[in-house]
Parts: sequence; C-alpha cells; structure tokens
Amino acid sequence: MGEKKEVSKATIDRLPLYLRFLQEASAGGERFISSSVIAQSISVSSVLVRKDLAVVSSNAGVPRKGFGVATLIADIEKFLGYDNLSDVVIVGAGGLGKAFLGYEGFKNNGMNIVAAFDKNPDLVGGKVAGKPILPMERFRQFVEKKKIRIGIIAVPKAAAQEVLDQMAAAGIKAVWNFAPAALTPPKGVVLKTEDLAASLSILAGKLFRRTEN
Repeated sequence: MGEKKEVSKATIDRLPLYLRFLQEASAGGERFISSSVIAQSISVSSVLVRKDLAVVSSNAGVPRKGFGVATLIADIEKFLGYDNLSDVVIVGAGGLGKAFLGYEGFKNNGMNIVAAFDKNPDLVGGKVAGKPILPMERFRQFVEKKKIRIGIIAVPKAAAQEVLDQMAAAGIKAVWNFAPAALTPPKGVVLKTEDLAASLSILAGKLFRRTEN
C-alpha cells in the first residue's frame, strides 16, 4: 500500500465518493463489485478507479466478480482515518448547528459530533439527537478535558473570528467554518470555509446559463 504523502489530492478527493458508493452497495447486499460499476457511479473511468484503489488497498479483486466490497470499505476507511472516530464540537446551535447535531452520516466519515455551544439562553440546556447544547462559558474546559481537536463554526459572520480564536486557545487544530467571513486562522490551525450562499449563487448561475442555451 502506498504512503499517504504519495497520493494526489485528486485521488484523496475521490476516495470519500468511492466509500459512500461502496457503503450503499454493501447495505444493498453486494459482496463484490467491478471497477466499471464504481466508475459509472461517480463519472470517472474504470482505469482511474483501479489506480486510485490500488494506492489504498491491496484488494486486487476476484476474476469475474470484482473487488470485495467489505475489504475495500475497510481499507478506504483506514486510509482516511474513518476507522478512528474523532470527536467534534459545534459553536452555534441555530438551524445549521442543530442540523449538524442531528445528522448521523458524519460518523461514516470519522467524525462524532458530541456537543454544541451557544450564548443564547433559550437554546442552552436543550438537546438534539441526545447531544447537549452547552453555554460558551464551558467551552474551553469541555474541549480541553475531552481533548477535542476538530470544531465547526455555525455562528453569524460578526462572531466567527472570535469563535475561531476561542477554538484555537482551547487546543482545536482543525476548523470547518460555515460563517460567510474571511477568517484569519491562528498559527497551527487548519481552516476550511464553506460559503453556502456563494455556492448556491454559483449553482443558480450555472442553471441560468444552461437554460439560455
């Protein structure tokens, strides 16, 4: 199996797509699957699928049957670190934060959201899917005690940088930001920002251009 550092970003970006398809195939009772079937599911060539999977799995496949689905799932999960759940906290328990709390699919990607934090007293003390919404006053102690290293920001734009700084001070090393703000990550913190409004605008623009043609 190749080392992670030798794997291209494009391959790494495709691996979760393979994994999701394989998990669905497994849930449907499939034990073996061909590279061409996988390729059709995510619109790439079967040659590319075989090259990608060869990097992360020693599963060469069975003649006339294909790859063992369970083995591929285990190998991809191990490569991506999904076999070792990482605890995650959310700051911001509004609509988006609650949606994340209730979404169990993150566990398939190695993330276990354990709690949300908010300043709104009307939200604090509640639970979503059995996960508590706690006051911000308890944030640092909670994160340090549980050694949490991943955080999600789901607060308004004006509060996002302050929340990011609080996360960094508590020891969080990777942050997924959903506030529409250009944040400056503290040293040692990996930041990924998702601008949902901008993404929707891009999608709408593509649809408009297509309907004009």
